[in-house]
Amino acid sequence: MNVAQSHRLRVGLSTTPIEHVLNQGRLDGIGVYTKALISDLPDAGCDVQGFSYPQLGKPGLTRRFSAGRPMQRPFLMQSMRDMLQLHPLQNATPVDIFHATDYRIVRMSCPVVATLHDAIPLKFPEWCNPRLRSLKNWLQKRAAQQADHVIALSNYAVTELVDYFAIDARKITVVPCGVGGVWQQTPDPLEVHQTLVAHGLEPGYFLFVGTLQPRKNIERIIDAYLGLPAEVRRERQCVIVGRASWRCEALIGKIRAAIQNGERLVWLEQVSSQTQLRHLYAGAGVFVFPSLYEGFGIPVVEAFASGIPVLTSNTTSLPEVSQGAALEVNPLQVADIGHAMLELVRDDALRQRCITAGRQRAAELTWQRTARETAAVYHRLIRS
Repeated sequence: MNVAQSHRLRVGLSTTPIEHVLNQGRLDGIGVYTKALISDLPDAGCDVQGFSYPQLGKPGLTRRFSAGRPMQRPFLMQSMRDMLQLHPLQNATPVDIFHATDYRIVRMSCPVVATLHDAIPLKFPEWCNPRLRSLKNWLQKRAAQQADHVIALSNYAVTELVDYFAIDARKITVVPCGVGGVWQQTPDPLEVHQTLVAHGLEPGYFLFVGTLQPRKNIERIIDAYLGLPAEVRRERQCVIVGRASWRCEALIGKIRAAIQNGERLVWLEQVSSQTQLRHLYAGAGVFVFPSLYEGFGIPVVEAFASGIPVLTSNTTSLPEVSQGAALEVNPLQVADIGHAMLELVRDDALRQRCITAGRQRAAELTWQRTARETAAVYHRLIRS
């Protein structure tokens, strides 16, 4: 009798991506994905145990882990051990399979599944943290090739992973991201109003959600907004929700300059909860997400589920995710972004078509589906 038949699958899950922000604000895409698997894999027949890598030289931090148990060694130490071709990590993960949800992939004494969200570190190193980038990229590429199986979040990402990580396409399965059931529910209007008032917002604004970094294309969003007719800018704010990240100094300067010039631009760097985030989506008039590069693009699906018309890019994975439910533009053309913003506030029929199609698409993309399809990957790997 194989493992899948004899008992619920024991899954070790990498929780390092969520440890430092689990209860301190909005998670990034990898964190949202990791947290969703923790929540939904049990209903897909998996018993999940989280494991987190302690920071090198800071063993006291292991006491702060809230989502997982500490791994035996920090990630860098175990990566070096792998490079020296020593034995896989033994007895640290009493599980049937281990799932690395980010790029921290080392050999284990059980099969390893790795989710690789995109090829940005290798394709666009200039967009990433420059500290030790060349070494990190070399380690990531080498580690990715050691995974027994890889999960990609879109078909677009498969091509990128094959090209930049040199992974055999036969080892990759596409499992899309989604949203939780709570996103399908309409928030209480009074609570939405209170959140908007607390942040100085008026309903109907243009909304962007995501980390401030070059690939998110926020500078062009601002340029497009500033190019709208004055009466539209008087009626509608432009709201940017996201924390600052690498190489965004010029963007922050642009935001502050626009605010000082009296433009109705609002930057919300800290959003304390998913509930508040849902309120911000609910108060928006148009969701603007013309990203330059996405392996998936979870905020698009969040906006779909929230009943907001979406403007997004016609490149990378985004057309695959939206499947016609969003208004797609060339993200390099400020004029195209601005024109689409105007269309979605002035054309009621277009707005309604996008809202209806978006809700239908969001109903297809759920974290429950993600968990079921992920569990199926586990079982196939163990049976092989």
